[in-house]
Amino acid sequence: MFTPETLTDIRAAFPILSRKHNGNPLVFLDNAAGTQVPRQCIEGFVRYLSESNSNTHNPYVTGVETDAVIANAHAAMADFINAPDGASVILGPNMTTLTFALSRALSASWQPGDEIILTRLDHDGNFSPWHLAARDRGVTVRVVDINTDDCTLVVDDFERYLGPRTRLVAVGGASNMVGTINPLKQIIGMARAAGALSFVDAVAYAPHVSIDVQALGCDFLACSPYKFWGPHLGALWGRRELLDALPAYKVRPAGNELPGKFQTGTQSHEAWAGLIGTFDYLEWLSTRVPASTAKLRSARASRFRAVMDAMQAYERGLCEQLIRGIQAIPGSKVYGITDPARFEWRAPTVGFRVRKGAPEHISTTLGERGILVQHGNYYAQNLSERLGLEDGGGVIRASITHYNTAAEIDRLLEALD
Repeated sequence: MFTPETLTDIRAAFPILSRKHNGNPLVFLDNAAGTQVPRQCIEGFVRYLSESNSNTHNPYVTGVETDAVIANAHAAMADFINAPDGASVILGPNMTTLTFALSRALSASWQPGDEIILTRLDHDGNFSPWHLAARDRGVTVRVVDINTDDCTLVVDDFERYLGPRTRLVAVGGASNMVGTINPLKQIIGMARAAGALSFVDAVAYAPHVSIDVQALGCDFLACSPYKFWGPHLGALWGRRELLDALPAYKVRPAGNELPGKFQTGTQSHEAWAGLIGTFDYLEWLSTRVPASTAKLRSARASRFRAVMDAMQAYERGLCEQLIRGIQAIPGSKVYGITDPARFEWRAPTVGFRVRKGAPEHISTTLGERGILVQHGNYYAQNLSERLGLEDGGGVIRASITHYNTAAEIDRLLEALD
Protein backbone atom coordinates (compact mmCIF):
# COMPACT_ATOMS: atom_id res chain seq x y z
CA MET A 1 0.00 0.00 0.00
CA PHE A 2 1.00 3.65 -0.34
CA THR A 3 0.78 6.48 2.15
CA PRO A 4 -1.01 9.62 0.92
CA GLU A 5 2.36 11.37 0.74
CA THR A 6 3.85 8.58 -1.37
CA LEU A 7 0.88 8.64 -3.74
CA THR A 8 1.28 12.40 -4.15
CA ASP A 9 4.95 11.92 -5.00
CA ILE A 10 4.14 9.08 -7.41
CA ARG A 11 1.72 11.26 -9.33
CA ALA A 12 4.21 14.13 -9.38
CA ALA A 13 6.68 11.82 -11.12
CA PHE A 14 4.37 11.52 -14.17
CA PRO A 15 4.23 14.90 -15.95
CA ILE A 16 1.18 14.05 -18.07
CA LEU A 17 -1.03 13.51 -15.01
CA SER A 18 -1.33 17.29 -14.64
CA ARG A 19 -2.88 17.69 -18.10
CA LYS A 20 -6.45 18.93 -18.58
CA HIS A 21 -8.96 18.51 -21.43
CA ASN A 22 -12.07 20.64 -21.82
CA GLY A 23 -11.23 22.14 -18.45
CA ASN A 24 -11.16 18.76 -16.69
CA PRO A 25 -8.09 16.98 -15.30
CA LEU A 26 -7.46 13.89 -17.39
CA VAL A 27 -8.17 10.57 -15.68
CA PHE A 28 -6.01 7.87 -17.25
CA LEU A 29 -7.97 4.62 -16.99
CA ASP A 30 -6.86 3.05 -20.27
CA ASN A 31 -3.63 1.78 -18.77
CA ALA A 32 -4.03 -1.71 -20.23
CA ALA A 33 -3.47 -0.11 -23.64
CA GLY A 34 -0.28 1.54 -22.38
CA THR A 35 0.64 3.35 -19.20
CA GLN A 36 2.07 6.84 -18.89
CA VAL A 37 5.79 7.23 -18.22
CA PRO A 38 7.66 8.83 -15.32
CA ARG A 39 10.02 11.74 -15.64
CA GLN A 40 13.05 9.43 -15.34
CA CYS A 41 11.97 7.61 -18.51
CA ILE A 42 11.55 10.86 -20.43
CA GLU A 43 14.91 12.12 -19.21
CA GLY A 44 16.56 8.86 -20.30
CA PHE A 45 15.27 9.40 -23.85
CA VAL A 46 16.40 13.01 -23.96
CA ARG A 47 19.79 12.39 -22.39
CA TYR A 48 20.62 9.56 -24.78
CA LEU A 49 19.60 11.49 -27.89
CA SER A 50 21.33 14.65 -26.64
CA GLU A 51 24.60 13.08 -25.57
CA SER A 52 25.13 9.49 -26.77
CA ASN A 53 23.22 8.89 -30.01
CA SER A 54 25.13 6.29 -32.02
CA ASN A 55 24.94 2.87 -33.56
CA THR A 56 26.42 -0.11 -31.74
CA HIS A 57 29.95 -1.49 -31.51
CA ASN A 58 31.62 1.72 -32.59
CA PRO A 59 35.11 2.47 -31.24
CA TYR A 60 34.33 6.02 -30.18
CA VAL A 61 32.74 7.52 -27.10
CA THR A 62 29.08 7.60 -28.16
CA GLY A 63 29.32 4.06 -29.50
CA VAL A 64 30.78 2.83 -26.22
CA GLU A 65 28.03 4.65 -24.31
CA THR A 66 25.37 3.10 -26.56
CA ASP A 67 26.75 -0.38 -25.89
CA ALA A 68 26.54 0.37 -22.17
CA VAL A 69 22.90 1.44 -22.51
CA ILE A 70 22.12 -1.83 -24.27
CA ALA A 71 23.83 -3.93 -21.60
CA ASN A 72 22.22 -1.98 -18.76
CA ALA A 73 18.73 -2.25 -20.26
CA HIS A 74 19.03 -6.02 -20.58
CA ALA A 75 20.39 -6.39 -17.05
CA ALA A 76 17.59 -4.27 -15.57
CA MET A 77 14.93 -6.17 -17.51
CA ALA A 78 16.40 -9.43 -16.25
CA ASP A 79 16.12 -8.16 -12.68
CA PHE A 80 12.49 -7.15 -13.26
CA ILE A 81 11.52 -10.73 -14.14
CA ASN A 82 14.27 -12.41 -12.06
CA ALA A 83 15.86 -13.99 -15.11
CA PRO A 84 19.26 -15.64 -14.61
CA ASP A 85 21.08 -13.20 -16.90
CA GLY A 86 20.55 -10.29 -19.27
CA ALA A 87 21.70 -12.22 -22.34
CA SER A 88 18.54 -14.34 -22.21
CA VAL A 89 16.39 -11.20 -22.54
CA ILE A 90 15.56 -10.08 -26.08
CA LEU A 91 14.29 -6.54 -26.61
CA GLY A 92 12.37 -5.46 -29.67
CA PRO A 93 9.57 -3.25 -30.97
CA ASN A 94 6.67 -5.09 -29.29
CA MET A 95 5.54 -8.43 -27.93
CA THR A 96 3.67 -9.45 -31.09
CA THR A 97 6.70 -8.97 -33.35
CA LEU A 98 8.92 -10.93 -30.96
CA THR A 99 6.35 -13.72 -30.67
CA PHE A 100 6.06 -14.05 -34.44
CA ALA A 101 9.87 -14.34 -34.60
CA LEU A 102 9.89 -16.98 -31.87
CA SER A 103 7.02 -18.92 -33.45
CA ARG A 104 8.97 -19.13 -36.70
CA ALA A 105 12.09 -20.35 -34.92
CA LEU A 106 10.31 -22.88 -32.71
CA SER A 107 8.08 -24.26 -35.44
CA ALA A 108 11.05 -25.03 -37.69
CA SER A 109 11.29 -28.41 -35.93
CA TRP A 110 7.55 -29.16 -35.80
CA GLN A 111 6.22 -32.04 -37.87
CA PRO A 112 2.76 -32.95 -39.21
CA GLY A 113 0.90 -34.73 -36.44
CA ASP A 114 2.45 -32.58 -33.71
CA GLU A 115 0.09 -30.53 -31.56
CA ILE A 116 0.07 -27.20 -29.73
CA ILE A 117 -2.33 -25.84 -27.12
CA LEU A 118 -3.67 -22.27 -27.13
CA THR A 119 -6.50 -20.65 -25.14
CA ARG A 120 -9.66 -18.75 -25.91
CA LEU A 121 -8.84 -16.18 -23.21
CA ASP A 122 -5.73 -14.75 -24.85
CA HIS A 123 -4.92 -11.60 -26.76
CA ASP A 124 -4.46 -12.48 -30.42
CA GLY A 125 -0.74 -11.73 -30.08
CA ASN A 126 -0.54 -15.05 -28.22
CA PHE A 127 -2.82 -16.84 -30.64
CA SER A 128 -2.22 -15.92 -34.27
CA PRO A 129 1.60 -16.31 -34.27
CA TRP A 130 1.25 -19.90 -33.06
CA HIS A 131 -1.89 -20.68 -35.04
CA LEU A 132 -0.29 -19.52 -38.29
CA ALA A 133 2.94 -21.40 -37.58
CA ALA A 134 0.92 -24.55 -36.89
CA ARG A 135 -1.00 -24.10 -40.13
CA ASP A 136 2.23 -23.78 -42.10
CA ARG A 137 3.71 -26.92 -40.51
CA GLY A 138 0.62 -29.13 -40.57
CA VAL A 139 0.34 -29.09 -36.78
CA THR A 140 -2.93 -29.61 -34.88
CA VAL A 141 -4.15 -26.73 -32.69
CA ARG A 142 -6.10 -27.45 -29.50
CA VAL A 143 -7.90 -24.50 -27.90
CA VAL A 144 -8.67 -24.42 -24.17
CA ASP A 145 -12.14 -23.04 -23.46
CA ILE A 146 -13.33 -20.63 -20.76
CA ASN A 147 -15.99 -20.74 -18.07
CA THR A 148 -18.32 -18.03 -19.34
CA ASP A 149 -19.67 -17.17 -15.88
CA ASP A 150 -16.35 -15.82 -14.59
CA CYS A 151 -14.04 -15.85 -17.65
CA THR A 152 -11.60 -18.34 -16.15
CA LEU A 153 -9.89 -21.07 -18.12
CA VAL A 154 -11.27 -24.61 -18.14
CA VAL A 155 -8.04 -25.98 -16.69
CA ASP A 156 -9.17 -29.58 -17.19
CA ASP A 157 -8.91 -28.93 -20.94
CA PHE A 158 -5.12 -28.82 -20.61
CA GLU A 159 -5.12 -32.28 -19.05
CA ARG A 160 -7.41 -33.54 -21.79
CA TYR A 161 -5.39 -32.06 -24.66
CA LEU A 162 -1.83 -32.69 -23.48
CA GLY A 163 -0.21 -35.73 -25.05
CA PRO A 164 3.05 -37.16 -26.39
CA ARG A 165 2.84 -35.04 -29.57
CA THR A 166 2.22 -31.72 -27.75
CA ARG A 167 5.08 -29.38 -28.59
CA LEU A 168 3.94 -26.13 -26.98
CA VAL A 169 1.45 -24.69 -24.51
CA ALA A 170 0.93 -20.92 -24.95
CA VAL A 171 -1.00 -19.21 -22.18
CA GLY A 172 -1.52 -15.66 -20.95
CA GLY A 173 -0.60 -14.50 -17.49
CA ALA A 174 -3.70 -12.30 -17.31
CA SER A 175 -6.53 -11.34 -19.64
CA ASN A 176 -6.17 -7.89 -21.17
CA MET A 177 -9.96 -7.65 -21.57
CA VAL A 178 -11.46 -8.99 -18.33
CA GLY A 179 -8.48 -9.22 -15.95
CA THR A 180 -8.49 -12.95 -15.21
CA ILE A 181 -5.16 -14.12 -13.77
CA ASN A 182 -4.40 -17.69 -14.81
CA PRO A 183 -2.89 -20.42 -12.57
CA LEU A 184 0.42 -20.28 -14.39
CA LYS A 185 2.49 -22.59 -12.20
CA GLN A 186 -0.15 -25.31 -12.46
CA ILE A 187 -0.44 -25.02 -16.24
CA ILE A 188 3.32 -24.79 -16.77
CA GLY A 189 3.81 -27.84 -14.55
CA MET A 190 1.28 -29.81 -16.58
CA ALA A 191 3.04 -28.86 -19.81
CA ARG A 192 6.45 -29.83 -18.47
CA ALA A 193 5.15 -33.18 -17.19
CA ALA A 194 3.92 -33.93 -20.72
CA GLY A 195 7.25 -32.94 -22.28
CA ALA A 196 5.90 -29.75 -23.88
CA LEU A 197 7.43 -26.29 -23.87
CA SER A 198 5.53 -23.41 -22.25
CA PHE A 199 5.20 -19.81 -23.43
CA VAL A 200 3.67 -17.12 -21.20
CA ASP A 201 2.23 -13.88 -22.56
CA ALA A 202 2.75 -11.60 -19.56
CA VAL A 203 1.81 -8.33 -21.26
CA ALA A 204 -1.32 -7.82 -19.12
CA TYR A 205 0.28 -9.54 -16.12
CA ALA A 206 3.60 -7.74 -15.70
CA PRO A 207 2.12 -4.34 -14.70
CA HIS A 208 0.33 -5.87 -11.72
CA VAL A 209 2.13 -8.98 -10.44
CA SER A 210 5.81 -9.53 -9.66
CA ILE A 211 7.36 -11.99 -12.10
CA ASP A 212 9.93 -14.65 -11.30
CA VAL A 213 10.55 -16.74 -14.41
CA GLN A 214 12.73 -19.14 -12.45
CA ALA A 215 9.99 -19.82 -9.91
CA LEU A 216 7.31 -20.10 -12.60
CA GLY A 217 9.32 -22.72 -14.45
CA CYS A 218 8.23 -21.54 -17.90
CA ASP A 219 10.42 -21.85 -20.98
CA PHE A 220 9.58 -18.48 -22.54
CA LEU A 221 7.88 -15.30 -21.31
CA ALA A 222 7.06 -12.11 -23.18
CA CYS A 223 5.92 -8.72 -21.93
CA SER A 224 5.72 -5.09 -23.04
CA PRO A 225 7.50 -2.33 -21.09
CA TYR A 226 5.05 0.27 -22.40
CA LYS A 227 2.41 -1.45 -20.27
CA PHE A 228 4.52 -0.91 -17.13
CA TRP A 229 5.52 2.76 -17.33
CA GLY A 230 8.17 2.38 -20.01
CA PRO A 231 8.66 3.17 -23.71
CA HIS A 232 7.00 1.39 -26.60
CA LEU A 233 9.04 -1.82 -26.50
CA GLY A 234 8.58 -5.56 -26.25
CA ALA A 235 10.67 -8.00 -24.23
CA LEU A 236 11.07 -11.75 -24.60
CA TRP A 237 12.85 -14.05 -22.17
CA GLY A 238 13.76 -17.64 -22.89
CA ARG A 239 15.79 -20.36 -21.26
CA ARG A 240 19.38 -19.84 -22.31
CA GLU A 241 19.88 -23.37 -23.62
CA LEU A 242 16.73 -23.12 -25.74
CA LEU A 243 17.58 -19.72 -27.20
CA ASP A 244 21.12 -20.87 -27.98
CA ALA A 245 19.79 -23.88 -29.88
CA LEU A 246 17.04 -22.10 -31.82
CA PRO A 247 17.69 -20.88 -35.36
CA ALA A 248 17.70 -17.11 -35.75
CA TYR A 249 16.40 -15.60 -38.98
CA LYS A 250 18.86 -12.76 -39.48
CA VAL A 251 21.27 -11.18 -41.94
CA ARG A 252 24.52 -13.08 -42.56
CA PRO A 253 26.99 -10.60 -41.02
CA ALA A 254 25.08 -10.58 -37.71
CA GLY A 255 26.58 -12.66 -34.93
CA ASN A 256 25.12 -15.78 -33.33
CA GLU A 257 25.50 -14.61 -29.76
CA LEU A 258 22.59 -13.84 -27.45
CA PRO A 259 20.67 -11.66 -27.31
CA GLY A 260 21.83 -10.03 -30.53
CA LYS A 261 21.01 -12.90 -32.85
CA PHE A 262 17.29 -12.28 -32.26
CA GLN A 263 17.51 -8.47 -32.20
CA THR A 264 17.48 -7.87 -35.93
CA GLY A 265 18.49 -4.53 -37.39
CA THR A 266 19.24 -1.30 -35.58
CA GLN A 267 17.07 -1.01 -32.49
CA SER A 268 15.61 2.00 -30.68
CA HIS A 269 18.51 2.66 -28.33
CA GLU A 270 16.81 5.81 -27.06
CA ALA A 271 13.82 3.69 -25.98
CA TRP A 272 16.17 1.34 -24.15
CA ALA A 273 17.66 4.35 -22.37
CA GLY A 274 14.13 5.37 -21.45
CA LEU A 275 13.49 1.87 -20.11
CA ILE A 276 16.49 2.23 -17.82
CA GLY A 277 14.87 5.44 -16.57
CA THR A 278 11.66 3.55 -15.82
CA PHE A 279 13.59 1.07 -13.73
CA ASP A 280 15.31 3.98 -11.97
CA TYR A 281 11.82 5.21 -11.06
CA LEU A 282 10.96 1.79 -9.61
CA GLU A 283 14.17 1.88 -7.60
CA TRP A 284 13.16 5.26 -6.20
CA LEU A 285 9.72 3.92 -5.33
CA SER A 286 11.29 0.95 -3.54
CA THR A 287 12.54 3.39 -0.89
CA ARG A 288 8.92 4.25 -0.07
CA VAL A 289 7.52 0.73 0.46
CA PRO A 290 8.33 -2.18 2.80
CA ALA A 291 11.33 -4.24 1.74
CA SER A 292 10.88 -7.70 0.25
CA THR A 293 12.35 -10.75 1.97
CA ALA A 294 12.44 -12.73 -1.28
CA LYS A 295 15.82 -14.21 -2.21
CA LEU A 296 16.19 -13.28 -5.85
CA ARG A 297 19.04 -12.94 -8.33
CA SER A 298 20.11 -9.49 -7.11
CA ALA A 299 19.32 -6.80 -4.57
CA ARG A 300 17.68 -4.78 -7.33
CA ALA A 301 15.42 -7.71 -8.23
CA SER A 302 14.30 -7.82 -4.59
CA ARG A 303 13.58 -4.09 -4.66
CA PHE A 304 11.47 -4.55 -7.78
CA ARG A 305 9.57 -7.33 -6.01
CA ALA A 306 8.83 -5.01 -3.08
CA VAL A 307 7.46 -2.33 -5.40
CA MET A 308 5.28 -4.72 -7.38
CA ASP A 309 3.87 -6.27 -4.21
CA ALA A 310 2.96 -2.81 -2.88
CA MET A 311 1.35 -1.86 -6.19
CA GLN A 312 -0.68 -5.05 -6.27
CA ALA A 313 -2.07 -4.43 -2.79
CA TYR A 314 -2.94 -0.81 -3.59
CA GLU A 315 -4.52 -1.59 -6.96
CA ARG A 316 -6.65 -4.36 -5.47
CA GLY A 317 -8.48 -1.83 -3.31
CA LEU A 318 -9.19 0.41 -6.29
CA CYS A 319 -10.36 -2.56 -8.33
CA GLU A 320 -12.82 -3.58 -5.63
CA GLN A 321 -14.10 0.00 -5.43
CA LEU A 322 -14.58 0.10 -9.21
CA ILE A 323 -16.35 -3.24 -9.53
CA ARG A 324 -18.61 -2.58 -6.55
CA GLY A 325 -19.54 0.80 -8.02
CA ILE A 326 -20.32 -0.55 -11.49
CA GLN A 327 -22.43 -3.35 -10.05
CA ALA A 328 -24.51 -0.75 -8.20
CA ILE A 329 -25.58 0.78 -11.53
CA PRO A 330 -28.89 -0.76 -12.70
CA GLY A 331 -28.51 -2.85 -15.83
CA SER A 332 -24.72 -3.07 -15.65
CA LYS A 333 -22.58 -6.19 -16.04
CA VAL A 334 -18.96 -6.77 -15.08
CA TYR A 335 -17.20 -9.61 -16.89
CA GLY A 336 -14.78 -11.88 -15.10
CA ILE A 337 -14.19 -12.46 -11.41
CA THR A 338 -16.23 -10.10 -9.20
CA ASP A 339 -15.92 -11.73 -5.75
CA PRO A 340 -13.27 -9.81 -3.74
CA ALA A 341 -12.36 -13.05 -1.98
CA ARG A 342 -11.04 -14.29 -5.35
CA PHE A 343 -9.17 -11.14 -6.37
CA GLU A 344 -5.90 -13.04 -6.07
CA TRP A 345 -6.93 -14.26 -9.52
CA ARG A 346 -7.89 -10.88 -10.96
CA ALA A 347 -5.88 -7.98 -12.34
CA PRO A 348 -7.39 -4.47 -12.07
CA THR A 349 -8.49 -4.56 -15.71
CA VAL A 350 -12.27 -4.37 -15.73
CA GLY A 351 -14.42 -5.09 -18.78
CA PHE A 352 -18.06 -4.11 -18.38
CA ARG A 353 -21.21 -2.89 -20.07
CA VAL A 354 -23.93 -0.52 -18.91
CA ARG A 355 -27.51 -0.28 -20.11
CA LYS A 356 -27.44 3.39 -21.03
CA GLY A 357 -25.44 3.04 -24.25
CA ALA A 358 -23.17 1.08 -26.56
CA PRO A 359 -19.51 0.78 -25.47
CA GLU A 360 -18.26 3.13 -28.20
CA HIS A 361 -20.78 5.83 -27.24
CA ILE A 362 -19.95 5.52 -23.54
CA SER A 363 -16.18 5.66 -24.01
CA THR A 364 -16.43 8.60 -26.41
CA THR A 365 -18.68 10.55 -24.05
CA LEU A 366 -16.40 9.85 -21.10
CA GLY A 367 -13.40 10.94 -23.15
CA GLU A 368 -15.01 14.31 -23.81
CA ARG A 369 -15.23 14.72 -20.04
CA GLY A 370 -11.57 13.85 -19.56
CA ILE A 371 -12.10 10.26 -18.40
CA LEU A 372 -10.05 8.00 -20.64
CA VAL A 373 -11.37 4.47 -21.07
CA GLN A 374 -11.64 2.30 -24.18
CA HIS A 375 -14.18 0.12 -25.96
CA GLY A 376 -13.96 -2.93 -28.19
CA ASN A 377 -12.41 -6.40 -27.99
CA TYR A 378 -8.81 -5.27 -27.34
CA TYR A 379 -7.56 -7.94 -29.77
CA ALA A 380 -9.01 -10.62 -27.46
CA GLN A 381 -11.23 -11.61 -30.36
CA ASN A 382 -11.75 -15.24 -29.35
CA LEU A 383 -12.93 -14.18 -25.89
CA SER A 384 -15.23 -11.49 -27.25
CA GLU A 385 -16.81 -13.98 -29.64
CA ARG A 386 -17.15 -16.66 -26.95
CA LEU A 387 -19.01 -14.20 -24.70
CA GLY A 388 -21.29 -13.12 -27.55
CA LEU A 389 -19.99 -9.54 -27.44
CA GLU A 390 -18.30 -9.14 -30.79
CA ASP A 391 -21.31 -7.93 -32.75
CA GLY A 392 -22.33 -5.55 -29.96
CA GLY A 393 -19.10 -3.58 -29.80
CA GLY A 394 -17.30 -5.57 -27.12
CA VAL A 395 -17.00 -4.04 -23.68
CA ILE A 396 -15.98 -0.81 -22.02
CA ARG A 397 -12.63 -1.31 -20.31
CA ALA A 398 -11.33 0.63 -17.33
CA SER A 399 -7.82 -0.44 -16.36
CA ILE A 400 -6.06 0.71 -13.22
CA THR A 401 -2.41 1.26 -12.40
CA HIS A 402 -0.63 2.47 -9.29
CA TYR A 403 -0.83 6.20 -10.06
CA ASN A 404 -4.64 6.15 -10.13
CA THR A 405 -6.63 7.30 -7.11
CA ALA A 406 -9.89 6.52 -5.34
CA ALA A 407 -11.13 9.99 -6.32
CA GLU A 408 -10.57 9.13 -10.00
CA ILE A 409 -12.57 5.93 -9.62
CA ASP A 410 -15.38 7.93 -8.02
CA ARG A 411 -15.29 10.37 -10.91
CA LEU A 412 -15.72 7.54 -13.42
CA LEU A 413 -18.57 6.00 -11.45
CA GLU A 414 -20.39 9.32 -11.13
CA ALA A 415 -20.10 9.84 -14.89
CA LEU A 416 -21.46 6.36 -15.58
CA ASP A 417 -24.43 6.62 -13.22
